[in-house]
Amino acid sequence: MKVRDIMSKDIASVSSEDSIERAAQLMKQYDVGSIPVCNEDKIIGIVTDRDIALRCVAAGQDTKHRQVRDIMTSDPDVGSPDMNVKDAARIMSEKQIRRLPIVENNSLVGIVALGDISLEPAYSDSAEDALKDISKPGGHF
Repeated sequence: MKVRDIMSKDIASVSSEDSIERAAQLMKQYDVGSIPVCNEDKIIGIVTDRDIALRCVAAGQDTKHRQVRDIMTSDPDVGSPDMNVKDAARIMSEKQIRRLPIVENNSLVGIVALGDISLEPAYSDSAEDALKDISKPGGHF
């Protein structure tokens, strides 16, 4: 099965100049824990709820006046819509990430999450293995 068959295509994104507060509002609106950061359709970063909590709020910074570029992870790992779901799960496991942006022709076209993979009976073991690796202490934030 290909990633394009299970990825979410309706995705919210922010620009690097948007406020951190705007990113948090979109996370709440879409009920997600991360938002791609794009320059037009090209993904240049990703910001997570953990980034907001640790790199901004815990540091006493103002979410209304700080920009996403200040806390985002630049050059995130990405996948392609034609890659095998098992390969996407392997990348997520190795990189300790729960969501993988999907890019085609240098444009963001979707996101695949561990939840998307776990819903496919043939790949639920891959999602479980990836989650075990992601949940190990000492990973990226």
